[in-house]
Amino acid sequence: MSSTAPGRFTVVGIGPGDPELITLKAARIIGAADVVAFHAGVRTESHARRIAADVIPTGVVEEELRYPVTTGSTEHPGGYVGAMTDFYESCAQRLAAHLDAGRDVVLLAEGDPLFYGSSMYLHDRFKEIYETSVVPGVTAFAAATAAVSTPLVRQTDVLTVLPGTLPEPELARRLADTDGAIIMKLGRTFPAVRSALAQAGRLEGAWYVERASQTDERWLPVTDVDPDSVPYFSLIVVPGDSGREATSARMRTDATAADAASADVTDVQQPAELLVVGLGPGPDAWLTPEVAAALTEVDHIVGYAPYVARVPQRAGLTRHASGNTVEVDRAKFALDLALSGERVAVVSGGDAGVFGMASAVFEAAQDPAYDAVDIRVLPGLSAVQAVAAKAGAPIGGDFAVVNLSDRLKPWSVLEDRLRALAEADLVIALYNPASRSRSEQVGWAKDVLLKVHEPSTVVVVGRDVGRAEESLTVTTLGDLDPASIDMKCLIIVGSSATRVTATGRVWTPRRHDLGAIR
Repeated sequence: MSSTAPGRFTVVGIGPGDPELITLKAARIIGAADVVAFHAGVRTESHARRIAADVIPTGVVEEELRYPVTTGSTEHPGGYVGAMTDFYESCAQRLAAHLDAGRDVVLLAEGDPLFYGSSMYLHDRFKEIYETSVVPGVTAFAAATAAVSTPLVRQTDVLTVLPGTLPEPELARRLADTDGAIIMKLGRTFPAVRSALAQAGRLEGAWYVERASQTDERWLPVTDVDPDSVPYFSLIVVPGDSGREATSARMRTDATAADAASADVTDVQQPAELLVVGLGPGPDAWLTPEVAAALTEVDHIVGYAPYVARVPQRAGLTRHASGNTVEVDRAKFALDLALSGERVAVVSGGDAGVFGMASAVFEAAQDPAYDAVDIRVLPGLSAVQAVAAKAGAPIGGDFAVVNLSDRLKPWSVLEDRLRALAEADLVIALYNPASRSRSEQVGWAKDVLLKVHEPSTVVVVGRDVGRAEESLTVTTLGDLDPASIDMKCLIIVGSSATRVTATGRVWTPRRHDLGAIR
């Protein structure tokens, strides 16, 4: 067994292309290395090796790690992922041989090593085995921002870094929801990225930068770019200021159009209208055609952030997302927009009238200042319907729906209602059974119901129904584990007549004279 101490593995960021952007620390560590490793394209010179050429010491061992493929097309039986997995494993074996022999290995990484860098895959393999470290580098987007000499974000602006490989609707939504943005990974994705920018209202003011900091660097407005000329080494800078400018321009246009309409039709005043819509429990297929059509006609979407995020972005749409406990403030904001002549929709998950924003809007609209606003509620598929359908037909008979949150009503009221519903032998659907700050209510509710119901009473727990993480559990009231319930769950507690078929389907008879099972 060799007594030689293993070498040290260091990943060194060398910046986006200009050798003068290599940090002093990076140059020092490269100059002291026993082995310098670097990635290279299938048929191209290593950009990392070229950038660091002047600081790589003479006589050092060099390891070129040449990719087997750079696109998704490969004959490897495991496809692109399989080919790259095998490649990184072979790279790890080559560099591990040097480390085991006591040689210090430096892996060159363009830009910053942990920012969309290939070097992170080797770092992940080595960090639990060898002494490892990372030297940060100047990112390509920092060089690109400097090239266009435009402030990226100011003060409380939010910066979002996005891969251009995201689905176009998702990219458009995220661009609409941020102040400043950087879009990486262009090339063949450029046409979809440009379309997403247009849908988000962020095309004007967005800059395309190619080969930032390199000798052949160029930059120009995204609107002027030939899609066929976009190389991999390019990105888009969307300054935060451009979002404010776009909003101001749209508001000026809207005001001009409103003035013109007022001048042409001075004796006709358009009524103010506010739509309140239910988006359903999650899947796009559960969005009603009526709501889908309405969302294409409004200029503003107002709602709790996760629900606003579900509305596809398009040109001319402004999104107003807020937190989970400001329903009335959100409603007043939407009413004010509607009063000003804007076309507005307030969105809720499920059905807006079932513990959703519809009631909050009417609460805020009690102010006489909003008497001129016509509030129109469009129904959506409710969560209880979705969970019940997945289970079978547990709400086929009489049922009640209870919001288990005690944020807006005291627990004593909830306790009385649960007891009364159990004594009436109704099926009970429990919304909002638990949250991060409310973990006791499920246990309390179980205790109340067990004072009336048998422990064998059928219970259905639906979690994330309609989504990829969906689960459905059929249990009993006695076996219900409150610790297993979270904010993503909806609980249906059966009546004494609720039954479970041999195949696990749950149903409640419509006819009372079918009798109870206890």
